[in-house]
Amino acid sequence: MISAAAPPAPPTDSGLAGWAADLMSTLGAPGAGLIVALENLFPPIPSEIILPLAGFAAGRGEFSVLSAIIWTTAGSVVGAVALYLIGMLASDAWLRRTLAKMPLVHERDVVKAEQWFDRNGRAAVFVGRMIPGVRSFVSIPAGQRRMPWWEFIGLTALGSLIWNSVFVGGGYALGSRWHLVERYAGFFQTVVIVLLGSLVVVMLVRRYRRHREVKKMEAPTQVIERPTFW
Repeated sequence: MISAAAPPAPPTDSGLAGWAADLMSTLGAPGAGLIVALENLFPPIPSEIILPLAGFAAGRGEFSVLSAIIWTTAGSVVGAVALYLIGMLASDAWLRRTLAKMPLVHERDVVKAEQWFDRNGRAAVFVGRMIPGVRSFVSIPAGQRRMPWWEFIGLTALGSLIWNSVFVGGGYALGSRWHLVERYAGFFQTVVIVLLGSLVVVMLVRRYRRHREVKKMEAPTQVIERPTFW
């Protein structure tokens, strides 16, 4: 009689992966959502490790892939909303001083970022959810600039759903080799950045064309005066 192969064992190390695996084993898919919510508030926790690990746990039968995606997306939204509230409640001066303390960041850079967000806020929130390092901080200017909360939540949920589905699905497909997904994170990030850059270029071209059309409409019509003969 041929016995079914046993599922691969979860990580047993005492590092982040081991702690996350233990939490998922204890709480199930909600545990994955909790970790992702914390990842939004504490960016040193990399989603590129947590999400494939959740997919690996789903492959072991601890919970379904669908529940992993739903709970991790919910965790992304909860963490993003917390940062959105910080941006909304904190004063502009405090936020600028705090962000300006980051390495290689000057207060004038923060002001320019705010002005850019005013012009491209929707794209920044949606695409920013798929760029490591940006995915957390993009929620703060959204709150600061008072983006409508329903719009913020919708764009955050959609961007997070795409990002989480890719990495949870990758971890599920690779099984015990789930950690290899992290190697492809850079490629996926590059694709997203290229798409964002293309979107910005298209928006700038359209804005320039509208500006030219408005200028043409506002230009006074030249009237040719005919000489008057007495």
